[in-house]
Amino acid sequence: MRLLVVEDDRDTSEGICEYFKEAGYETTPAYDGEQALKLAGQSPYDLILLDIMLPKLTGLAVLHELRKTSNVPVIMLTAIGDEYTQISSFDGMADDYVTKPFSIVLLEKRVEALLRRGKSGDFPYIWRYQGVTVDFNGYTALGADGPIDVTPKEIKLLRLLVEHRGSVLSRDRILDELWGEDKPVFDRTVDSYIKNLRKKLHLTCVTTVTGVGYKLEDDP
Repeated sequence: MRLLVVEDDRDTSEGICEYFKEAGYETTPAYDGEQALKLAGQSPYDLILLDIMLPKLTGLAVLHELRKTSNVPVIMLTAIGDEYTQISSFDGMADDYVTKPFSIVLLEKRVEALLRRGKSGDFPYIWRYQGVTVDFNGYTALGADGPIDVTPKEIKLLRLLVEHRGSVLSRDRILDELWGEDKPVFDRTVDSYIKNLRKKLHLTCVTTVTGVGYKLEDDP
């Protein structure tokens, strides 16, 4: 597996690269945003670890450019913990967000989880339900009247439900999968996202299992 490690702090970059090399990954360092885009355009990577505060181009700017042509999994690395930056990362279609200082072992687990998810070859990138078409790669939804305004997080939640169709997912499980260690204090956040999904996409196939969580019925 090939990782692009985009981090301007040389010591941090070296530490991440050495750890993942010992774990069996091939790592390539980049120290600014322009170099990151150049390397990403020259050869394919299985996952990108992307710092936000970078010289020349910020991590968010790099992510924006990447998403024009690539769906490579991206984990944002940053010392910034404010809500606005987190929202901007997910709105920019980041796959995960880790706040410094972080455990390198937990970071490896995040990487493994994203790579496993990307290997599920039987997963439908296009999902259709009663006149609604969802493109999980493009993070878009289309209905009879045209594009539907959905957020990347809502798309990620729907994808999680589709991946586990027929199984009940607890609120805690959903929070862990989609928010990780930065998950909100209140598990009712999930209820709000489910409500938005049902309303925007008319998803009667997403059912509530009282006292447990939510599931997408087997035969939507």
